[in-house]
Amino acid sequence: MDIKCCGEHVDLALDMIVDEFEEAPFIHNVDNNNDSSTTCQFCQNTAIYVVSNTNSYTTCGQ
Repeated sequence: MDIKCCGEHVDLALDMIVDEFEEAPFIHNVDNNNDSSTTCQFCQNTAIYVVSNTNSYTTCGQ
C-alpha cells in the first residue's frame, strides 16, 4: 500500500498504514523530477512523501 501525501497529511498517512498493517511504515520522498503533478491523496496539494508498508515503492526491475 502506497499513500502519496503532502506535509500536512503525512501523520494521517502514517496512522493509516499502522492501523492496517500493524507495523512501522516507510517514508520516501516523492521522485517527481521537478514535476508537481503528483498530488496528495487527501487534498490537492503537491505530494512530497510516499508512505508505504514496504521499503521500496517501486517494483523490482522497472
